[in-house]
Amino acid sequence: MKHSWVAPAAFLLSGALAASADPPPGTRVESFDRDPDWEGLNNRAGRDTARTVRHDFGYSASNHAGGSTGEVGGFITAAAEPAYYGKRIAARMLDDRLSASGSLVCSGEHFHVLLGFFNSRTLNEWRTPNTIAIRLLGRGDVFYAYVEYATQEWRAGGDSPGGFATVLPPGAGRPQLRGFLRGTVHRWSIQYDPTGNQGAGAVTVTIDDETAVCELGAGHKQDGATFDHFGLLPVLKSADDGGEVWLDDVTVNGTVDDFSHDPGWDGYHNRRTYETHEIRPYWDFGYSPTHFAGGREPGEIGGTIYRGDCRYADKLAYYGDRLGPLTLDRPMSATGRIAMLRGVSDSTTLIGFLNSVDSISVSESQSSALPKSFVGIALEGPSREGFLVYPVFRTSDGLEGNGAGRGMLRIRPDGASHTWSLRWAPDGAGPGSMEVSLDGQVLSIELDPAVSRSATRLDRFGVVTTWIDGNGQRVFLDDLEYTCTQQQ
Repeated sequence: MKHSWVAPAAFLLSGALAASADPPPGTRVESFDRDPDWEGLNNRAGRDTARTVRHDFGYSASNHAGGSTGEVGGFITAAAEPAYYGKRIAARMLDDRLSASGSLVCSGEHFHVLLGFFNSRTLNEWRTPNTIAIRLLGRGDVFYAYVEYATQEWRAGGDSPGGFATVLPPGAGRPQLRGFLRGTVHRWSIQYDPTGNQGAGAVTVTIDDETAVCELGAGHKQDGATFDHFGLLPVLKSADDGGEVWLDDVTVNGTVDDFSHDPGWDGYHNRRTYETHEIRPYWDFGYSPTHFAGGREPGEIGGTIYRGDCRYADKLAYYGDRLGPLTLDRPMSATGRIAMLRGVSDSTTLIGFLNSVDSISVSESQSSALPKSFVGIALEGPSREGFLVYPVFRTSDGLEGNGAGRGMLRIRPDGASHTWSLRWAPDGAGPGSMEVSLDGQVLSIELDPAVSRSATRLDRFGVVTTWIDGNGQRVFLDDLEYTCTQQQ
Protein backbone atom coordinates (compact mmCIF):
# COMPACT_ATOMS: atom_id res chain seq x y z
CA MET A 1 0.00 0.00 0.00
CA LYS A 2 1.46 3.34 -1.02
CA HIS A 3 1.09 6.55 0.96
CA SER A 4 1.71 10.10 -0.17
CA TRP A 5 1.28 13.74 0.62
CA VAL A 6 -1.01 15.57 -1.80
CA ALA A 7 -0.69 19.30 -2.37
CA PRO A 8 -3.69 21.25 -1.05
CA ALA A 9 -4.81 22.21 -4.54
CA ALA A 10 -5.27 18.55 -5.44
CA PHE A 11 -8.15 18.24 -2.99
CA LEU A 12 -9.93 21.54 -3.38
CA LEU A 13 -12.97 19.77 -4.79
CA SER A 14 -16.43 21.25 -4.68
CA GLY A 15 -17.68 20.96 -1.12
CA ALA A 16 -14.43 19.40 0.19
CA LEU A 17 -13.80 21.94 2.93
CA ALA A 18 -17.29 23.19 3.78
CA ALA A 19 -20.84 21.89 3.56
CA SER A 20 -22.39 22.66 0.17
CA ALA A 21 -25.34 25.02 -0.14
CA ASP A 22 -26.83 22.53 -2.63
CA PRO A 23 -25.37 19.11 -1.78
CA PRO A 24 -25.04 16.53 -4.58
CA PRO A 25 -27.43 13.57 -4.81
CA GLY A 26 -26.89 10.92 -2.18
CA THR A 27 -25.43 13.41 0.31
CA ARG A 28 -26.85 14.45 3.67
CA VAL A 29 -26.16 17.75 5.49
CA GLU A 30 -26.43 18.09 9.26
CA SER A 31 -25.86 21.36 11.14
CA PHE A 32 -27.14 20.11 14.53
CA ASP A 33 -29.33 23.13 15.24
CA ARG A 34 -31.45 20.54 17.09
CA ASP A 35 -30.98 16.99 18.35
CA PRO A 36 -30.64 14.86 15.17
CA ASP A 37 -31.92 11.70 16.90
CA TRP A 38 -28.94 9.65 15.80
CA GLU A 39 -28.54 6.12 17.12
CA GLY A 40 -26.26 5.58 20.11
CA LEU A 41 -24.91 2.50 21.90
CA ASN A 42 -23.11 2.87 25.26
CA ASN A 43 -22.18 6.42 24.29
CA ARG A 44 -23.53 7.96 27.51
CA ALA A 45 -22.10 5.34 29.87
CA GLY A 46 -20.59 7.96 32.15
CA ARG A 47 -23.49 10.37 32.45
CA ASP A 48 -24.74 8.97 35.79
CA THR A 49 -21.32 7.93 37.09
CA ALA A 50 -19.21 10.02 39.44
CA ARG A 51 -16.02 9.49 41.42
CA THR A 52 -14.66 11.49 44.33
CA VAL A 53 -11.28 13.16 43.82
CA ARG A 54 -9.32 14.47 46.80
CA HIS A 55 -6.37 16.83 46.74
CA ASP A 56 -4.72 17.97 49.95
CA PHE A 57 -1.18 19.06 49.17
CA GLY A 58 0.92 22.16 49.73
CA TYR A 59 3.02 23.52 52.58
CA SER A 60 2.90 21.60 55.88
CA ALA A 61 4.68 21.97 59.22
CA SER A 62 5.34 18.22 59.19
CA ASN A 63 8.39 16.05 58.75
CA HIS A 64 7.93 13.10 56.39
CA ALA A 65 10.71 13.75 53.86
CA GLY A 66 13.68 13.64 56.22
CA GLY A 67 14.60 17.25 56.84
CA SER A 68 13.79 19.48 59.78
CA THR A 69 10.17 20.41 60.49
CA GLY A 70 8.47 21.86 57.43
CA GLU A 71 8.00 20.45 53.93
CA VAL A 72 5.68 20.53 50.91
CA GLY A 73 3.45 17.80 49.58
CA GLY A 74 0.50 15.73 50.72
CA PHE A 75 -2.27 13.68 49.15
CA ILE A 76 -2.56 13.92 45.33
CA THR A 77 -5.08 12.08 43.13
CA ALA A 78 -4.65 11.46 39.41
CA ALA A 79 -7.55 13.20 37.65
CA ALA A 80 -8.48 15.08 34.49
CA GLU A 81 -8.96 18.44 36.21
CA PRO A 82 -5.82 20.59 36.74
CA ALA A 83 -4.32 21.16 40.18
CA TYR A 84 -0.82 22.10 41.31
CA TYR A 85 1.40 23.44 44.05
CA GLY A 86 4.55 25.04 42.72
CA LYS A 87 7.31 27.57 43.09
CA ARG A 88 6.95 30.44 40.64
CA ILE A 89 10.12 30.89 38.57
CA ALA A 90 11.27 33.40 35.99
CA ALA A 91 10.13 32.15 32.60
CA ARG A 92 12.53 29.55 31.22
CA MET A 93 12.58 27.90 27.80
CA LEU A 94 14.23 24.96 26.10
CA ASP A 95 17.29 27.11 25.34
CA ASP A 96 17.85 27.57 29.11
CA ARG A 97 19.40 25.26 31.66
CA LEU A 98 17.06 23.96 34.37
CA SER A 99 17.88 22.19 37.60
CA ALA A 100 16.16 21.01 40.75
CA SER A 101 16.98 18.62 43.60
CA GLY A 102 15.85 17.61 47.06
CA SER A 103 14.51 14.73 49.09
CA LEU A 104 11.21 12.90 48.67
CA VAL A 105 9.13 10.18 50.21
CA CYS A 106 6.08 8.52 48.65
CA SER A 107 3.32 6.55 50.34
CA GLY A 108 0.15 4.86 49.18
CA GLU A 109 -0.11 1.76 47.02
CA HIS A 110 -1.38 3.59 43.93
CA PHE A 111 -0.68 7.16 42.87
CA HIS A 112 0.36 9.02 39.73
CA VAL A 113 2.16 12.36 40.17
CA LEU A 114 4.42 14.70 38.19
CA LEU A 115 7.37 16.38 39.90
CA GLY A 116 9.06 18.97 37.75
CA PHE A 117 8.91 22.12 35.67
CA PHE A 118 5.57 23.10 34.14
CA ASN A 119 3.53 25.98 32.76
CA SER A 120 0.55 26.85 34.94
CA ARG A 121 -1.42 28.16 31.94
CA THR A 122 -1.28 24.99 29.82
CA LEU A 123 -2.40 22.25 32.21
CA ASN A 124 -5.03 20.30 30.33
CA GLU A 125 -3.92 16.71 29.69
CA TRP A 126 -1.11 14.17 29.81
CA ARG A 127 1.42 14.28 28.22
CA THR A 128 1.21 17.82 29.61
CA PRO A 129 2.61 20.47 27.24
CA ASN A 130 5.45 22.66 28.54
CA THR A 131 6.75 20.14 31.07
CA ILE A 132 10.05 18.54 32.05
CA ALA A 133 9.29 16.16 34.87
CA ILE A 134 9.77 12.97 36.84
CA ARG A 135 6.60 10.87 36.68
CA LEU A 136 6.09 9.00 39.96
CA LEU A 137 3.88 5.91 39.70
CA GLY A 138 2.95 4.02 42.88
CA ARG A 139 2.43 0.28 42.56
CA GLY A 140 2.19 -1.72 45.77
CA ASP A 141 5.29 -1.58 47.97
CA VAL A 142 7.32 0.39 45.42
CA PHE A 143 7.02 3.39 43.16
CA TYR A 144 8.52 3.78 39.71
CA ALA A 145 10.09 6.92 38.30
CA TYR A 146 10.00 7.88 34.62
CA VAL A 147 11.68 10.79 32.86
CA GLU A 148 9.42 12.69 30.48
CA TYR A 149 8.90 16.00 28.75
CA ALA A 150 6.45 17.64 26.35
CA THR A 151 6.90 20.69 24.15
CA GLN A 152 4.39 23.46 23.56
CA GLU A 153 3.35 21.55 20.42
CA TRP A 154 2.31 18.53 22.55
CA ARG A 155 5.24 16.49 21.18
CA ALA A 156 6.62 14.32 23.97
CA GLY A 157 9.53 12.08 24.89
CA GLY A 158 9.87 9.10 27.18
CA ASP A 159 6.75 7.36 25.92
CA SER A 160 7.73 3.79 24.99
CA PRO A 161 8.60 0.75 27.12
CA GLY A 162 12.30 0.54 27.89
CA GLY A 163 15.05 0.00 30.41
CA PHE A 164 16.49 2.04 33.23
CA ALA A 165 19.68 3.83 34.18
CA THR A 166 20.64 4.20 30.53
CA VAL A 167 20.98 6.80 27.81
CA LEU A 168 18.34 6.01 25.21
CA PRO A 169 18.16 7.52 21.72
CA PRO A 170 14.90 9.29 20.87
CA GLY A 171 12.06 6.83 20.33
CA ALA A 172 14.08 3.82 21.48
CA GLY A 173 12.48 3.46 24.87
CA ARG A 174 11.26 5.01 28.06
CA PRO A 175 14.00 6.20 30.43
CA GLN A 176 12.76 4.43 33.55
CA LEU A 177 14.31 4.17 36.99
CA ARG A 178 13.89 0.95 38.92
CA GLY A 179 11.27 0.55 41.62
CA PHE A 180 11.98 2.43 44.85
CA LEU A 181 10.58 1.54 48.25
CA ARG A 182 7.68 3.72 49.31
CA GLY A 183 7.84 5.12 52.81
CA THR A 184 11.62 5.57 52.47
CA VAL A 185 13.33 8.94 51.99
CA HIS A 186 15.15 9.23 48.66
CA ARG A 187 17.41 11.93 47.19
CA TRP A 188 16.50 13.11 43.72
CA SER A 189 17.65 15.59 41.08
CA ILE A 190 16.51 16.68 37.64
CA GLN A 191 18.73 18.53 35.16
CA TYR A 192 17.93 19.86 31.70
CA ASP A 193 20.92 20.63 29.48
CA PRO A 194 20.05 22.43 26.22
CA THR A 195 23.51 21.54 24.81
CA GLY A 196 23.17 17.82 25.52
CA ASN A 197 22.40 15.26 22.83
CA GLN A 198 24.57 17.22 20.37
CA GLY A 199 22.59 20.38 20.98
CA ALA A 200 19.15 18.77 20.72
CA GLY A 201 18.69 18.84 24.52
CA ALA A 202 18.71 16.15 27.22
CA VAL A 203 17.06 15.57 30.61
CA THR A 204 18.98 13.71 33.35
CA VAL A 205 17.22 12.39 36.45
CA THR A 206 18.89 10.79 39.45
CA ILE A 207 17.21 9.05 42.37
CA ASP A 208 19.65 7.78 44.99
CA ASP A 209 22.32 5.96 42.93
CA GLU A 210 20.19 5.42 39.80
CA THR A 211 20.38 7.73 36.78
CA ALA A 212 18.35 7.92 33.57
CA VAL A 213 18.90 10.26 30.62
CA CYS A 214 16.14 11.24 28.22
CA GLU A 215 17.32 12.77 24.95
CA LEU A 216 14.90 15.15 23.23
CA GLY A 217 13.52 13.90 19.92
CA ALA A 218 14.44 15.41 16.57
CA GLY A 219 13.00 18.90 16.23
CA HIS A 220 11.44 18.93 19.69
CA LYS A 221 13.75 21.62 21.05
CA GLN A 222 12.78 23.79 18.07
CA ASP A 223 9.10 23.36 19.00
CA GLY A 224 9.82 25.41 22.11
CA ALA A 225 8.37 25.28 25.60
CA THR A 226 7.92 27.80 28.40
CA PHE A 227 8.08 26.95 32.10
CA ASP A 228 6.85 29.25 34.87
CA HIS A 229 6.68 26.92 37.90
CA PHE A 230 8.39 23.99 39.54
CA GLY A 231 6.48 21.66 41.83
CA LEU A 232 3.86 18.93 42.11
CA LEU A 233 0.77 18.17 40.05
CA PRO A 234 -1.35 15.09 39.35
CA VAL A 235 -1.01 13.20 36.10
CA LEU A 236 -3.90 14.73 34.15
CA LYS A 237 -5.89 11.78 32.85
CA SER A 238 -9.05 10.01 33.97
CA ALA A 239 -9.68 9.76 37.71
CA ASP A 240 -7.61 7.16 39.53
CA ASP A 241 -6.29 6.43 43.00
CA GLY A 242 -4.19 8.85 45.02
CA GLY A 243 -1.34 8.80 47.50
CA GLU A 244 1.05 11.04 49.39
CA VAL A 245 4.23 12.59 48.02
CA TRP A 246 6.39 14.81 50.24
CA LEU A 247 9.40 17.00 49.36
CA ASP A 248 11.99 18.72 51.51
CA ASP A 249 15.20 20.77 51.12
CA VAL A 250 14.36 21.64 47.52
CA THR A 251 16.76 23.62 45.34
CA VAL A 252 15.35 25.06 42.10
CA ASN A 253 17.71 26.74 39.64
CA GLY A 254 20.14 27.45 42.49
CA THR A 255 17.58 28.81 44.99
CA VAL A 256 17.08 26.79 48.18
CA ASP A 257 13.79 26.26 50.05
CA ASP A 258 14.25 24.41 53.34
CA PHE A 259 10.58 24.95 54.31
CA SER A 260 11.39 26.10 57.83
CA HIS A 261 8.48 28.45 57.12
CA ASP A 262 5.73 28.65 54.52
CA PRO A 263 7.54 29.36 51.20
CA GLY A 264 4.48 31.00 49.64
CA TRP A 265 4.46 28.77 46.58
CA ASP A 266 1.46 29.06 44.27
CA GLY A 267 -1.42 26.65 44.65
CA TYR A 268 -4.36 25.91 42.38
CA HIS A 269 -7.16 23.54 43.45
CA ASN A 270 -4.61 21.76 45.63
CA ARG A 271 -6.86 21.71 48.71
CA ARG A 272 -10.24 20.47 47.54
CA THR A 273 -12.50 17.43 47.28
CA TYR A 274 -14.92 17.18 44.35
CA GLU A 275 -16.74 14.75 42.06
CA THR A 276 -15.69 14.09 38.49
CA HIS A 277 -17.32 12.30 35.57
CA GLU A 278 -14.03 11.94 33.70
CA ILE A 279 -13.63 8.24 34.51
CA ARG A 280 -12.13 5.69 32.17
CA PRO A 281 -13.79 4.03 30.28
CA TYR A 282 -17.16 5.80 30.78
CA TRP A 283 -17.97 7.61 27.55
CA ASP A 284 -20.11 10.71 27.29
CA PHE A 285 -20.53 11.65 23.63
CA GLY A 286 -23.42 12.38 21.31
CA TYR A 287 -25.56 15.43 20.57
CA SER A 288 -24.62 18.57 22.52
CA PRO A 289 -26.12 22.10 22.45
CA THR A 290 -22.58 23.53 22.70
CA HIS A 291 -20.61 25.46 20.09
CA PHE A 292 -16.98 24.30 20.24
CA ALA A 293 -16.39 23.08 16.68
CA GLY A 294 -17.06 26.47 15.08
CA GLY A 295 -20.22 25.67 13.18
CA ARG A 296 -22.59 28.31 11.93
CA GLU A 297 -24.95 27.91 14.90
CA PRO A 298 -24.84 26.31 18.38
CA GLY A 299 -25.42 22.57 18.42
CA GLU A 300 -22.92 19.83 17.52
CA ILE A 301 -21.94 16.25 18.34
CA GLY A 302 -19.05 14.98 20.41
CA GLY A 303 -17.86 14.83 23.99
CA THR A 304 -15.59 12.51 25.97
CA ILE A 305 -14.45 9.53 23.90
CA TYR A 306 -12.34 6.77 25.41
CA ARG A 307 -10.86 3.87 23.51
CA GLY A 308 -12.95 0.70 23.60
CA ASP A 309 -12.19 -2.98 24.19
CA CYS A 310 -13.64 -5.56 21.79
CA ARG A 311 -13.49 -8.36 24.36
CA TYR A 312 -16.51 -6.92 26.18
CA ALA A 313 -19.85 -5.79 24.71
CA ASP A 314 -20.24 -2.97 27.23
CA LYS A 315 -16.80 -1.56 26.35
CA LEU A 316 -17.66 -0.74 22.76
CA ALA A 317 -19.70 2.30 21.74
CA TYR A 318 -20.85 4.38 18.81
CA TYR A 319 -23.08 7.33 17.91
CA GLY A 320 -24.16 7.58 14.31
CA ASP A 321 -26.70 8.48 11.65
CA ARG A 322 -28.52 5.68 9.84
CA LEU A 323 -27.66 5.45 6.15
CA GLY A 324 -26.92 3.22 3.20
CA PRO A 325 -25.90 0.53 3.32
CA LEU A 326 -22.79 1.73 1.47
CA THR A 327 -20.26 -0.53 -0.25
CA LEU A 328 -16.51 -0.18 -0.72
CA ASP A 329 -16.63 -0.46 -4.52
CA ARG A 330 -18.23 2.99 -4.88
CA PRO A 331 -17.12 6.48 -3.85
CA MET A 332 -18.13 8.13 -0.60
CA SER A 333 -17.11 11.30 1.17
CA ALA A 334 -17.59 13.44 4.24
CA THR A 335 -16.67 16.96 5.31
CA GLY A 336 -17.17 19.14 8.36
CA ARG A 337 -15.67 21.12 11.20
CA ILE A 338 -13.81 19.72 14.19
CA ALA A 339 -12.34 20.95 17.48
CA MET A 340 -10.19 18.93 19.87
CA LEU A 341 -10.43 20.27 23.41
CA ARG A 342 -8.45 17.62 25.23
CA GLY A 343 -6.21 14.70 24.35
CA VAL A 344 -4.41 12.24 26.60
CA SER A 345 -1.58 9.94 25.50
CA ASP A 346 -2.74 6.53 24.29
CA SER A 347 -6.12 7.88 23.16
CA THR A 348 -7.99 7.74 19.84
CA THR A 349 -11.13 9.18 18.27
CA LEU A 350 -12.50 7.47 15.15
CA ILE A 351 -14.87 9.42 12.87
CA GLY A 352 -16.43 8.05 9.70
CA PHE A 353 -18.55 5.29 8.17
CA LEU A 354 -19.18 2.14 10.24
CA ASN A 355 -21.39 -0.90 10.58
CA SER A 356 -23.82 -0.99 13.50
CA VAL A 357 -23.13 -4.73 14.04
CA ASP A 358 -19.61 -5.50 12.77
CA SER A 359 -17.95 -2.42 14.25
CA ILE A 360 -19.04 -3.20 17.79
CA SER A 361 -18.92 -7.02 17.63
CA VAL A 362 -17.27 -8.85 20.53
CA SER A 363 -13.99 -10.57 19.69
CA GLU A 364 -11.16 -12.14 21.68
CA SER A 365 -8.72 -10.98 19.02
CA GLN A 366 -6.60 -7.95 19.91
CA SER A 367 -4.73 -8.05 16.61
CA SER A 368 -5.99 -4.63 15.55
CA ALA A 369 -7.19 -1.49 17.28
CA LEU A 370 -9.51 -0.68 14.37
CA PRO A 371 -13.10 -1.94 14.40
CA LYS A 372 -14.20 -4.07 11.48
CA SER A 373 -16.23 -2.43 8.70
CA PHE A 374 -14.95 1.10 9.24
CA VAL A 375 -13.79 3.83 6.84
CA GLY A 376 -12.79 7.18 8.29
CA ILE A 377 -10.25 9.27 10.11
CA ALA A 378 -8.30 8.72 13.32
CA LEU A 379 -7.16 11.35 15.82
CA GLU A 380 -4.27 9.98 17.87
CA GLY A 381 -0.51 10.00 18.53
CA PRO A 382 2.18 8.76 18.76
CA SER A 383 3.09 11.00 21.69
CA ARG A 384 6.43 11.92 20.10
CA GLU A 385 4.42 13.68 17.36
CA GLY A 386 1.59 15.08 19.48
CA PHE A 387 -1.82 14.48 17.89
CA LEU A 388 -2.32 13.67 14.23
CA VAL A 389 -5.24 13.19 11.82
CA TYR A 390 -4.92 10.44 9.23
CA PRO A 391 -7.04 8.04 7.11
CA VAL A 392 -7.84 4.53 8.40
CA PHE A 393 -10.03 1.65 7.24
CA ARG A 394 -10.72 -1.99 8.04
CA THR A 395 -12.98 -4.27 6.06
CA SER A 396 -15.36 -6.92 7.40
CA ASP A 397 -12.84 -9.60 6.41
CA GLY A 398 -9.89 -7.92 8.10
CA LEU A 399 -8.13 -6.00 5.32
CA GLU A 400 -6.92 -2.70 6.70
CA GLY A 401 -4.80 0.33 6.02
CA ASN A 402 -3.91 3.69 7.48
CA GLY A 403 -1.79 6.75 6.94
CA ALA A 404 -0.11 6.66 10.37
CA GLY A 405 3.47 7.87 10.16
CA ARG A 406 3.07 8.84 6.50
CA GLY A 407 2.28 12.50 6.95
CA MET A 408 1.77 15.16 9.57
CA LEU A 409 -1.76 16.55 9.64
CA ARG A 410 -1.36 17.98 13.14
CA ILE A 411 -4.24 18.89 15.40
CA ARG A 412 -3.79 20.41 18.84
CA PRO A 413 -6.06 19.80 21.85
CA ASP A 414 -6.47 23.55 22.22
CA GLY A 415 -10.10 24.00 21.18
CA ALA A 416 -9.29 25.58 17.80
CA SER A 417 -11.79 24.96 14.99
CA HIS A 418 -10.62 23.17 11.83
CA THR A 419 -12.12 22.03 8.54
CA TRP A 420 -11.69 18.39 7.56
CA SER A 421 -12.71 16.09 4.75
CA LEU A 422 -12.63 12.43 3.75
CA ARG A 423 -12.80 10.96 0.25
CA TRP A 424 -13.00 7.25 -0.62
CA ALA A 425 -12.29 6.65 -4.33
CA PRO A 426 -12.00 2.91 -5.20
CA ASP A 427 -10.97 1.54 -8.58
CA GLY A 428 -11.77 -2.14 -9.12
CA ALA A 429 -9.42 -2.35 -12.11
CA GLY A 430 -6.45 -0.79 -10.35
CA PRO A 431 -5.34 1.04 -7.21
CA GLY A 432 -7.88 3.44 -5.76
CA SER A 433 -7.24 6.13 -3.19
CA MET A 434 -8.39 7.37 0.19
CA GLU A 435 -7.75 11.00 1.10
CA VAL A 436 -8.15 12.95 4.33
CA SER A 437 -7.64 16.69 4.63
CA LEU A 438 -7.25 19.06 7.57
CA ASP A 439 -7.43 22.78 6.85
CA GLY A 440 -6.61 22.07 3.20
CA GLN A 441 -3.55 19.89 3.75
CA VAL A 442 -4.10 16.35 2.50
CA LEU A 443 -2.79 12.87 3.24
CA SER A 444 -3.52 10.15 0.66
CA ILE A 445 -3.18 6.36 0.80
CA GLU A 446 -3.45 3.91 -2.07
CA LEU A 447 -6.17 1.24 -2.02
CA ASP A 448 -5.52 -2.30 -3.20
CA PRO A 449 -8.21 -3.40 -5.71
CA ALA A 450 -9.04 -6.29 -3.36
CA VAL A 451 -10.46 -3.79 -0.87
CA SER A 452 -13.19 -2.69 -3.26
CA ARG A 453 -14.23 -6.33 -3.74
CA SER A 454 -14.85 -6.81 -0.02
CA ALA A 455 -18.37 -7.66 1.13
CA THR A 456 -18.20 -4.88 3.74
CA ARG A 457 -21.40 -2.91 4.30
CA LEU A 458 -21.51 0.45 6.09
CA ASP A 459 -24.83 1.57 7.59
CA ARG A 460 -23.94 4.41 9.99
CA PHE A 461 -21.91 7.63 9.93
CA GLY A 462 -20.53 9.05 13.16
CA VAL A 463 -18.13 8.21 15.99
CA VAL A 464 -17.10 4.69 17.03
CA THR A 465 -14.65 3.38 19.64
CA THR A 466 -11.45 1.45 18.97
CA TRP A 467 -11.09 -2.27 19.73
CA ILE A 468 -8.09 -1.89 22.09
CA ASP A 469 -8.59 0.19 25.23
CA GLY A 470 -6.80 3.30 26.39
CA ASN A 471 -7.29 6.90 27.43
CA GLY A 472 -9.71 9.59 26.27
CA GLN A 473 -10.20 12.75 24.22
CA ARG A 474 -12.78 15.54 24.09
CA VAL A 475 -13.70 16.16 20.46
CA PHE A 476 -16.63 17.97 18.82
CA LEU A 477 -17.93 17.98 15.23
CA ASP A 478 -20.31 20.29 13.37
CA ASP A 479 -21.61 21.27 9.92
CA LEU A 480 -21.26 17.77 8.50
CA GLU A 481 -21.90 16.71 4.92
CA TYR A 482 -21.58 13.00 4.15
CA THR A 483 -22.64 10.31 1.73
CA CYS A 484 -25.90 8.59 2.71
CA THR A 485 -26.61 6.62 -0.50
CA GLN A 486 -24.35 5.68 -3.40
CA GLN A 487 -25.09 6.22 -7.06
CA GLN A 488 -25.34 3.10 -9.22
